[in-house]
Amino acid sequence: MIPLSSPAGRSAPAPLPTAGTRSRKPGTRSASAHTAPLRRGRWPERALRPSHRPAPPRASGRSSPRPPAVLSSPGWCPFHALRPEVCAPGRPGWAHGEGSRELEAAAAGRALLAVLLCCRAACGFLEELPALGRRAGFEHLPVNESGPGFCERKTGLGRSLDSWSLSSESLVGMLPVDPVYENYVRKVRNCIFSVVYPIPFKSRICLVAVSKDVLEDILDLDLSVSKTNNFIQLVSGEKIVSGSIPLAHRYGGHQFGTWADQLGDGRAHLIGIYTNRYGEKWELQLKGSRKTPYSRNGDGRAVLRSSVREFLASEALHYLGIPTSRALSLVVSDDDVWRDNFYNGNIQKERGAVVLRIAKSWFRIGSLEILAHYGELDLLRKLLNFVIQEHFPSVDMKDPNRYLDFFSNVVSGTAHLIASWMSVGFAHGVCNTDNFSLLSITIDYGPFGFMEAYDPNFVPNTSDDKRRYKIGNQANAGMFNLNKLLQVLNPLLDPSQKQLATQILVGYSILYYTRFKELFKAKLGLVGEKEGDDYLVAFLLHLMEETKADFTVTFRELSEITQSQLKDFNIPQEFWALKTLSRQELFSDWVTLYLLRLKSNMNDSDSRRRKRMTSVNPRYVLKNWMAESAVQKAEMNDFSEVHLLQQVLQRPFQKQSAAEKAGYSSPTPLWAKGLKVSCSS
Repeated sequence: MIPLSSPAGRSAPAPLPTAGTRSRKPGTRSASAHTAPLRRGRWPERALRPSHRPAPPRASGRSSPRPPAVLSSPGWCPFHALRPEVCAPGRPGWAHGEGSRELEAAAAGRALLAVLLCCRAACGFLEELPALGRRAGFEHLPVNESGPGFCERKTGLGRSLDSWSLSSESLVGMLPVDPVYENYVRKVRNCIFSVVYPIPFKSRICLVAVSKDVLEDILDLDLSVSKTNNFIQLVSGEKIVSGSIPLAHRYGGHQFGTWADQLGDGRAHLIGIYTNRYGEKWELQLKGSRKTPYSRNGDGRAVLRSSVREFLASEALHYLGIPTSRALSLVVSDDDVWRDNFYNGNIQKERGAVVLRIAKSWFRIGSLEILAHYGELDLLRKLLNFVIQEHFPSVDMKDPNRYLDFFSNVVSGTAHLIASWMSVGFAHGVCNTDNFSLLSITIDYGPFGFMEAYDPNFVPNTSDDKRRYKIGNQANAGMFNLNKLLQVLNPLLDPSQKQLATQILVGYSILYYTRFKELFKAKLGLVGEKEGDDYLVAFLLHLMEETKADFTVTFRELSEITQSQLKDFNIPQEFWALKTLSRQELFSDWVTLYLLRLKSNMNDSDSRRRKRMTSVNPRYVLKNWMAESAVQKAEMNDFSEVHLLQQVLQRPFQKQSAAEKAGYSSPTPLWAKGLKVSCSS
């Protein structure tokens, strides 16, 4: 994600510092390989315009030799106006696939699982695997013979990985695996996953950041574990835990409104599932860990700038209370990765990086679309049943209407998720069906952006020249994606169920609008329901658009200013966003209406109002200029701002002296005005 303001890209990144790193010559085993192995262990919007972008080019040709046979409602505001007619449910055009091969593929997957699980002990603790034509020095962490589960300790958090284990059995034991073991780009059919190993970096690596919250509260490990060499090797993709099988997921999707055919995990490896002390299952996935059968024309790597942004953004949304995947760690290397940042032919050298991210599931709408598109309906049912059983406990698997209940859950979750995005001014940037989670969490952070000056046409992604995914159109994008999900489900529904499913989809706009109102009323400290509440919110947003007032800071300053100050128009000098807003001649009219509405909050004091509002209106969000500043320093091996932002964004609702000194609640610097990012990553 490179800013448009960069005139000619950045200079070559500086090499990594020696301290706290390890080095390895290309093609040799790392020094760490000889250490003792671990013991087992929302204004009315026009119709969504279809994109005329061509589908991704089909890659062909093998990139590696064959691996060994054995491998261990009202239209007053653009934030909620929906146009259901632009994406009314319709019948999909089904392609005839090779459905007759599904049972064969499933059997092959089970056979592959048996081979993988049996050979993990026979291969020993240190197993070398060929990777794209070179010896990778790849290692397994030893098997925890007691089986998958949380750290086996009586009290406290684990201080080593000795008894810590991952497993892939619940996935590959239930869902078909690609019987082709070779790692080359190809069209894959009749399966959900391909077995493919991460490829370690050739040069030295450095652990830049770790989420203490994820490590301790989700993965049951003490922060001290992150200082061990084994941990660094695990999160960089150099080692995997024995007993787990690294997987790349096959999926498709509609990108910018056009079917893009097979997409899949082109640079991500799911390295296992962890079951923690609360009984929660979390899927661990490396991003930037090299090529898979789904890499298309890519090299399977991720660069430092996009990895820094994903690490910080996923944690930022979590602490804002928005459902999201999480990021455990960020690792950077000295490996060269070449990227065309502006898509203008100016290819530049950047530094490779890997993020280890986690989620309860990485299945997305595109996971189902690819199966329906190729007519793999038995496999579609199998995956749907698996997802429902694992992740939707409220849905009765014996109920003939279970797919309707599942669809209703996804519709409701998606409506609430997008309303939550809008409440903090978050634009995802690429709302394609392959980026929309079936669990309604935020995934796949690319050219996202937090809106600065309020603008319903805000588009953070310079690649989105048609403004399809502008912030004011995200709700419509959600409707489009849900309609594609409905088309996937249609072949599995009888006529009466299809009618009910259509009604469920039509209800999306009501769910979204209702949640949107709840969130924005809370942002204004309103209690109860009054007739003029919608108008009050719309009026304020209109004033903010006219004055280009900062979205985040305006609501925050309304949370901190007293009613008496507002009544007297005595706005403190440091309230710069409200100062900007007050220049609009209608601001006084809005203040009069607002104060009158606050009087209707029965038995409510001004201090309680401000306390409520400061708990929902963040003082700090990850604006693009903040992330860009951290990236520029990181490219010179200064990770101080990455660490500062990580700390600040963990307490976004609290005023912090370090954040104030860094200017995180101040006006956007002049150098960052109009800053945008691209899909290049």
